Amino acid sequence: MYESYSGYRLVTRLVVFFLVFLLVGVLIGHITLSLLIGSLILLFWNYRQLSRLNYWLWLDRRLTPPQGSGTWEGVFNGIYRLQGKNRRRVGQLASLLARFRQGAEALPDAAVVLDSELNIVWCNKLAQLSLGLVWPQDNGQRINNLIRHPDFASYLRKAKFDEPLELPSPASDSHLLEIRLMGYGDRQLLLIARDISRIRQLEGMRREFVANVSHELKTPLTVLQGYLEMMQDTIPEGDMNHHALSLMQQQSKRMKSMVEQLLVLSRIEDAVDIDLKHTISMSKLMKTLKEEAEALAQGNYILKFDYDDSIDPHGDELQLRSACSNLVSNAIRYTDEGGTITVSWRLVSTGAEFSVQDTGYGIAPQHIARLTERFYRVDDARSRKSGGTGLGLSIVKHALSHHHSELSVESELGKGSTFSFVIPTHLIE
Repeated sequence: MYESYSGYRLVTRLVVFFLVFLLVGVLIGHITLSLLIGSLILLFWNYRQLSRLNYWLWLDRRLTPPQGSGTWEGVFNGIYRLQGKNRRRVGQLASLLARFRQGAEALPDAAVVLDSELNIVWCNKLAQLSLGLVWPQDNGQRINNLIRHPDFASYLRKAKFDEPLELPSPASDSHLLEIRLMGYGDRQLLLIARDISRIRQLEGMRREFVANVSHELKTPLTVLQGYLEMMQDTIPEGDMNHHALSLMQQQSKRMKSMVEQLLVLSRIEDAVDIDLKHTISMSKLMKTLKEEAEALAQGNYILKFDYDDSIDPHGDELQLRSACSNLVSNAIRYTDEGGTITVSWRLVSTGAEFSVQDTGYGIAPQHIARLTERFYRVDDARSRKSGGTGLGLSIVKHALSHHHSELSVESELGKGSTFSFVIPTHLIE
């Protein structure tokens, strides 16, 4: 059992040691010489213990300290005690690090730890398979020296990691990765790469299926509508079958409208690369929207168009027209007769804003976040009555995403709604 440090014991030993030499000096009549010899003996003994300590710390491989004596026993024991504490802490840290690595290896995604200079600190096995990294040879290498893709380099330069980046896997062009960067710890970054090839493949299959089915349904629906119109013309208005044929005609028109909107949505989704250099004549577009709105309103609504025809955006005219047309038709469809629809196009601080304000039914807050989902309708009964398909705002969402914009909705039940979007400044002529 090692003894702990005791200041009282240390002082007692020094006093006893010098008292002995003091008594010897008194007996021989040379007190100063006796104390000097005692001091030299004490100095030599302390130097000897210091030499043993130095040898043990630097050369001796044993974990246990040398057997100390006197005042140095507490020093040796104290150092050994600190070593024991450090060993336990190192063991705890090693265990914690092992658990972290096991957890990181269990992740379904590739994980890479980067320092503030974007140098690789650590990566899991999936990162080696998905990103083509080699561990530990790539330790300390800059990540953009190993993933040499222009989009990835631009993503790192901008340092805006709120949105993920999609790029082909450096290890296999057939795999598509979604890369996210998150800051943590002391100016470190965690890179997460997820394989989304299967998801994108399923999305492509879904789009292709919807487009093919919609295309195949268009022809039989047109034929069906034609025969229904012929049957309506041959049956007198008072006949009991006339009402049934009218309902069939109404539903076939609604279904045809849904098919056409599905085809439009499929075209917009497939149009990944659009020409953002093409200039859209907003004056011409607003006149077209006004004519369509007047035809749909049939004089039952107050229509107001306020626009600056000198502001012309860049982008795809058909997509932007489809987005604006859907917003205007929705405003008319979900507003009672006699209501007011206000359409505006004006400059704002971040670009040019297109907005449609109505005095219609309004939308409860819990529905606003889901409005752009396919086939989502706030009120199914009202949507069927007005001919809504639940696809219009989904078309708007995808069209705006191609123009670096998004839909904004402000609404209050019973007072109306305002749908708007802003075309950013770099797309304004």
